[in-house]
Amino acid sequence: MTKVVKAKTPPKDEVEFFYDVEQRTEEWHALRRGLPTASNFAKIMANGKGGGDSLGRATLMRILAGELITGKTSETYRNMAMERGITDEPLAREWYQRTNFVELRQVGFARRKLPSGRFVGCSPDALVGTNKALEIKTTRADLLIAMMDKGAAAFPAEHRAQCQGTIWVADLVELDLVIFCDNELPKLKFRIERDETYIKEVSNAVEVFDWELNKLVERIKHLGR
Repeated sequence: MTKVVKAKTPPKDEVEFFYDVEQRTEEWHALRRGLPTASNFAKIMANGKGGGDSLGRATLMRILAGELITGKTSETYRNMAMERGITDEPLAREWYQRTNFVELRQVGFARRKLPSGRFVGCSPDALVGTNKALEIKTTRADLLIAMMDKGAAAFPAEHRAQCQGTIWVADLVELDLVIFCDNELPKLKFRIERDETYIKEVSNAVEVFDWELNKLVERIKHLGR
């Protein structure tokens, strides 16, 4: 049975942590099936041409609707970048723990209850204490070198929605983002503090997406009768 450990100070008991669930296992897939998750928040917030839905947002909604209707996780695949992440993530976690003199606690999944009563989730790469998360992004050597060669590397904005979204979902104060390639190459670390204004944008976009997703599921179920 999955062990559920509540956050120490969850707002209205809305946040749950699943510590004993290993990521990428069937149990993990079952927990996140049909849910908007932080890794997809950038897609959820994206606008298409003319202000309409972006292709990524619309596709994501159909994928999650399919999961909710069938009760099955959508088909997935692993490319070289995904395989690299699986291999290098433990190395990055060990480097972070050693160089920051902290104890990390791995967590399989965290979820927050939305006003609708449904859930939104995230999968932090580790928790640092009780109020901070670690997010790891692995990359190719040439891409990391390009970032480093520009001088003081700026925070990669493409990860903003996921990082602030994880802070929101897990009710945290801050998050460290590590860009990692290899133990022989430099690492980039960014400290991201909780941004309430941006989190409000994220939560509003996710709640709208959740409402539209639920309506889509209802329409498709009705058509199938």
